Amino acid sequence: MSSAATYWTCLSCSIPGHEMDVRGLSAAFFPDGAFVSVSRDRTGRVWVPNASPDRGFTEMHCMTGHQNFVSCVCIIAPSDTYPRGLIATGGNDHNICVFTLDQPQPLFTLKGHKNTVCTLSSGKFGTLLSGSWDTTAKVWLNEKCMMTLQGHTAAVWAVVILPEQGLMLSGSADKTIKLWKAGRCEKTFTGHEDCVRGLAVVSDMEFFSCSNDTSIRRWLVTGECVQVYYSHTNYIYSLAVFPNGQDFVSTGEDRTLRIWKQGECQQTIRLPAQSVWCCCILPNGDIAVGASDGLIRVFTEVEDRMASPQDLQAFEDELSKTTIDPKTGDLGDIKMEDLPGRDHLDEPGNRDGQTRLIKEGQKVEAYQWSVADSRWMKIGDVVGGSNQQTSKKVNYEGKEYDFVFTIDINEGGPSMKLPYNVTDDPWLTAHNFLQKNELSPMFLDQVANFIIENTKGHTLGAAPPSAADPFTGTGRYIPGSGTPTGAPVGVADPFTGNSHYSNASGSIKGCGGAYSSAASRQTSTNIYFPKTDGVTFEQANATQIMAKLRELNGGAPGEYRLSEEVLGSLEKLLVSVCDPCASEQPTTEQISLLWKTSHWPEDIVFPVLDILRLAVRHPQVNESLCGGDADDGVALCNHLLSLMKPQARPANQMLALRTLCNCFSGWRGRALLLAQREAVLSRAADLCSVCNKNIHIALATLVLNYAGSLHGQPDLEAKAQCLSVASAALESVQDKEAVFRLLVALGTTVASDQTAQDLAKSLGVTSQIAKYTSVTDPAKVGECCQLVLKELQ
Repeated sequence: MSSAATYWTCLSCSIPGHEMDVRGLSAAFFPDGAFVSVSRDRTGRVWVPNASPDRGFTEMHCMTGHQNFVSCVCIIAPSDTYPRGLIATGGNDHNICVFTLDQPQPLFTLKGHKNTVCTLSSGKFGTLLSGSWDTTAKVWLNEKCMMTLQGHTAAVWAVVILPEQGLMLSGSADKTIKLWKAGRCEKTFTGHEDCVRGLAVVSDMEFFSCSNDTSIRRWLVTGECVQVYYSHTNYIYSLAVFPNGQDFVSTGEDRTLRIWKQGECQQTIRLPAQSVWCCCILPNGDIAVGASDGLIRVFTEVEDRMASPQDLQAFEDELSKTTIDPKTGDLGDIKMEDLPGRDHLDEPGNRDGQTRLIKEGQKVEAYQWSVADSRWMKIGDVVGGSNQQTSKKVNYEGKEYDFVFTIDINEGGPSMKLPYNVTDDPWLTAHNFLQKNELSPMFLDQVANFIIENTKGHTLGAAPPSAADPFTGTGRYIPGSGTPTGAPVGVADPFTGNSHYSNASGSIKGCGGAYSSAASRQTSTNIYFPKTDGVTFEQANATQIMAKLRELNGGAPGEYRLSEEVLGSLEKLLVSVCDPCASEQPTTEQISLLWKTSHWPEDIVFPVLDILRLAVRHPQVNESLCGGDADDGVALCNHLLSLMKPQARPANQMLALRTLCNCFSGWRGRALLLAQREAVLSRAADLCSVCNKNIHIALATLVLNYAGSLHGQPDLEAKAQCLSVASAALESVQDKEAVFRLLVALGTTVASDQTAQDLAKSLGVTSQIAKYTSVTDPAKVGECCQLVLKELQ
């Protein structure tokens, strides 16, 4: 290792601590050798080096205060007031928080941006420069915004303050860099062919920029581009310059840290994480990088600080076990039959970081040439890029099955696994599944039909019984849930999984052909977007709703307790809005009682909200509550928004969101929500970080309904808000149904609208959703994602 110590950079340590992607890093003034990291887990952390001979870093301080993901960080230089300096962080909550090392909460918060603050830079005298998705940069001093720099037409991804002359730089998704002086744009730099993602100062006369176009450029402030550097194969996210002002490092979406010396990429270090978001140079010359796996890794040229042989081997082993999707762009088209075998690795590489693919049995393996070690290092297995055949058997709980389906019977419950072999009786399998999971036997026919449809009828068991189901039992009341329709699910609707398109939230989500884990399908035509008709939540079990309402009414405070007459009126209303064939129509009195009762105490109001959620679909109720009187519509909207506060009860949040979604079923409701869009979507965005999949599905549906209503309209500001909320939601949503609906919303917003497409790309949507292209369970997620990316090409 001695030769490597003087020239080649190796891993020094890996630092766990953050729970999500590490998005920003900055070397600190105090303590010596410390640095700061920020993460999507909403925290900032200060790390200090361990005392020799221990390697690594220890967390010294944790900062909280942002209400959403933290995107960037910078250090404000020490002053007489703050001799240890300050730490500034920017977040998806549109705020900038400024911290000391003395307390975890912010010293103060800077408000003014209208969207995510994604970049920060500090200058002399405590000046702070921020950039945001709202297309502006702002200059802050003494806790106040001194000026707003306007001129970019897309998100401002990068800002820096030059050391002299009072000059500032901003880089944008509009592909340009602007030079500012005294709040005026002095010069615009053009040359990059895609979003500018990072800037780094070389001197008071020179700077670097990096871009999604995979290039790094060196500029003079006078406007000339003096050099262009190529080596990365995907988006480049960050740059950091060594003290000599010539050498630098870069990181990007191609999983690499690249070290540039004397104008050439000297070394490529691949990491076992898809996105290498950020980097910084530490005071001792080491390099810290943050990635999408939540780890910070430090690399060094100094032999004494290199990781132990065991840790280096562990890092290499972790890297070799990663899977590489050719869709990330750095491996090219792969034809397995044309690949060489392992003997191809006997030939040395031509340059550090060179990638070579080989065929090993039925697998494709990727190797990278390391000049430091003079050998090929395995960097992962390639998936999705070959004709390899995988076993048809699926392992579940220690046994192999022909199929393992993911089933979601009720929206309020967890997903469940249904294993099945073609030699099994589908009816007996369905019965055992329901019994094991303590589910109502009312689902028997539907589950059995689902198995038959999705195994293509390959059953060897006895014929299904024609007699009535002998099993008994009833389901518990779950807000917003209902009795399944029993419709077969062989031809899947992308939203419901049912055989017909009903806009309802499906009874067995994940059960249609588009959800089948057994096989994926390719979509040659776009069946997903633009979607302009409202998606609503239709499920209902009137008996259970009324039973819960009566139960809670019995214990309600005296002034809220309802008479049996009022309960009867509400029940008649519920029946009339749930049954399309009902002869009785909702009366004015019933609608008035529903509105009054919807103001019950928040701990007992949820069954009333369930009735409201169903009632607003009825044309008469929709007109009365959403717009019979303009003030009535605003009152309904404000009431629902009050139930959606971040500290509110999850059941109320979910039902309020679903009610808003269902308002789109009538023209009055649609007009109301379009008029109240800014307030509604802003409050909905506050719920992105709530860990509740049903809230996420409802939130995604609301964004989708807005996108559908705005399709074909010229209101760019409204579309920008839809894109912003969808993008923020995709940062935290895990449930695939919610992801799917957000993808449809994105597709609907950008379809046939070049301006909206440019805006979406400026917000980084392309790289944000790329990870969903290979999702096959459910297949509709991957299919829809590919179609959205096609729109954004």
